[in-house]
Amino acid sequence: MCLILLAWQAHPDFPLVVAANRDEFFARPTAPAAFWPEAPEVLAGRDLAAGGSWLGITRRGRFAALTNFRDPYRQRPEAPSRGRLVADFLTTDVAIEDFLDSLDAAAYNGFNLLLGDGKRLFAFSNVTLRRHELAPGVYGLSNALLDTPWPKVGRAKAALAAALDALPDEAALWRLLADDTVFPDEALPSTGVSLEWERLLSAAFVRGRDYGTRASTVLKVGAGGTAPYVTFDEQTWLPGGQAGARRRFRFSVTR
Repeated sequence: MCLILLAWQAHPDFPLVVAANRDEFFARPTAPAAFWPEAPEVLAGRDLAAGGSWLGITRRGRFAALTNFRDPYRQRPEAPSRGRLVADFLTTDVAIEDFLDSLDAAAYNGFNLLLGDGKRLFAFSNVTLRRHELAPGVYGLSNALLDTPWPKVGRAKAALAAALDALPDEAALWRLLADDTVFPDEALPSTGVSLEWERLLSAAFVRGRDYGTRASTVLKVGAGGTAPYVTFDEQTWLPGGQAGARRRFRFSVTR
């Protein structure tokens, strides 16, 4: 997952709104969003190469999402899959603090992790080893630390803030995820990859032949009348930005 925009307790009817793009090599085997047969409370996509996930939610309202921290000079090929962190959190009922306390965070390559239990939302990075509970607001996360002002993060955060006014209409959320604007060289970060890659990755929607946006997800948790409810929509993408399958899920949160 390379871009996650979220609004936490920033809308009276939707305490959590998430718009996210997962970028990956198209050759990496992936299962689209579904309820997992061995863990039927979990709704998430799945990385079939390593068994983890990048974003998901449970019927009880537990939420997890992950991005890698881009630092090619510190990648260890023997490190465990970071996607397992999402899967492990979603398949347990462990409190967020206890889950983070139990992590051997240094064993993994750099990552950013968002964890929610329906009442609280935390951000954690093993790059800084800092965790914090998020206050109400709009946040953006790419492959640096939370709210690092990369051009696509700032542009998408502003678009998400504006899109909240139109909810429950999601059209503006899908537009911000489809933004394939490539930013000028002078605005690009320097993360250790080539300039060609910095240009490609500067867009919210990465339109590449071998690597690009594989899935766009819009997730909303609604306050509801008697119980919260979840809407989860995933659009998969093929090389060159060609549309794949669309999946829609709706369910009430159980406590």
